[in-house]
Amino acid sequence: MALNATIYTLTVELADIDRAVYASLDLRMAREPSESADYFLVRLLAYCLEYAEGISFTQGVAAGDEPAVWIHDLTGRLLAWIDVGLPDATHLHKGSRAAERVAVYTHRHVTQLISQLSGKKIHRAEEIPIYALEQRFVSDVAGLIERRASLSITRSDGELFVDVAGQSFRSTIAEHRIGT
Repeated sequence: MALNATIYTLTVELADIDRAVYASLDLRMAREPSESADYFLVRLLAYCLEYAEGISFTQGVAAGDEPAVWIHDLTGRLLAWIDVGLPDATHLHKGSRAAERVAVYTHRHVTQLISQLSGKKIHRAEEIPIYALEQRFVSDVAGLIERRASLSITRSDGELFVDVAGQSFRSTIAEHRIGT
């Protein structure tokens, strides 16, 4: 018997000062049984840090050949393909051909990811930013996310601040590129 996804109801106060995006978000996210708490959190952070009209979650780890998050315009055209974790070159190549913009958010070893992708066939690879979050930050915050939670997420000058469950956390967001 297959296990069902767990639904999380999250309230997020977003202040992305770097992009001048401010929003109060009421989100329902499905977490698949095979999805780690860290991956789930990075998927949430990617959604918030890319927040724009037309953004939506896919089925996460169950999405198969879809990204974790994507953005469509009102006509249904794919504007952004946002991946999480350690996507492979084939997945990013497909996303880069389908969308105007591709980005990756990772809490894994970014040097391993870049090494794995370097030299592979990826459409517009040099244009794909890889945003690395500190592993300790991700695991500390992920451990506090409950099925019903309120978070405050702020990005300013390349730093990420998250308040959850009465605790505050900080991480740098380091931007990398494939082949650099």
